[in-house]
Amino acid sequence: MSIALLLEQLLNGLQFGVMLFLMAAGLTLIFGVMGLINLAHGSLYMIGAFACAAVAAATGSFWIGLAASLAAAAAAGALVEILVVRRLYERDHLDQVLATFALILIFSEGTRWLFGSFPLYLDIPPQLSGAVELPGGFSYPLYRLAIIGVGIAVAVGLYWLIARTRLGMRIRAGESDREIIAALGVDIRTLYTIVFALGAALAGLAGALVGALQSVQVGMGEPVLILAFVVIVIGGIGSIKGALVGALLVGLIDTLGRFLLPKLFSLFLGPSDGATVGAALASMLIYVVMALILAVRPKGLFAVTA
Repeated sequence: MSIALLLEQLLNGLQFGVMLFLMAAGLTLIFGVMGLINLAHGSLYMIGAFACAAVAAATGSFWIGLAASLAAAAAAGALVEILVVRRLYERDHLDQVLATFALILIFSEGTRWLFGSFPLYLDIPPQLSGAVELPGGFSYPLYRLAIIGVGIAVAVGLYWLIARTRLGMRIRAGESDREIIAALGVDIRTLYTIVFALGAALAGLAGALVGALQSVQVGMGEPVLILAFVVIVIGGIGSIKGALVGALLVGLIDTLGRFLLPKLFSLFLGPSDGATVGAALASMLIYVVMALILAVRPKGLFAVTA
């Protein structure tokens, strides 16, 4: 195993973690401010991917498609909050789970009706095609490096929004005591709609960026949603910092585990059995890590305290 190959897998894990952060940041923001379990968050990821693929195919521009993905996911999120979610805030979590699970089915069948059952394909923009030579004597796709850069920029932007702006102050206050800020004259309904639309836009951005690396298809958001929940449980529900750290941990552990464990077990069990056992254990590794972290810190690494 060469150092260059290991470094490439590290970058793959970093890119995967950044994508998970874009998903988990919106999810943890929505849960932290609203106390809502949104199982339909993966559907917003899918909407962003389909909007980007469809608009890029119609216009010939990936960048217009990317803007369309943000607009479509944010608009879908705002409509969902106004028409459905707004009626669930005072209900228990079981009602929220059932309602948002129903939204998954509605979005999936609606997308299938609009675009059909066959996958769509999204080309990497010409400006980001090709590879970059990195120190260590290996090349890495420029587009994947761009995803890492976008994730870092979004993390910095979210920190600035939450910590330095009036809207961020209201969001932080809403996490602590929504009744008090409503009594002080803040329009809590508008605040919730903005937060939900922001979280949806982040999910749509993740879907659009990943859509150029894999096929865009119905149901693509559900596997990512499961990992996003793992991320926010590890990082601490409601914490953007925790979402970033948790996403990077999950991305690196999952990628390196799938790369290294089959090789490790092949040394003792032989190539065939080692690959089988290693792949099976690698698929469980992030859940083992989550259990170990929760055993030490039950509220996650960066739990938000009231």
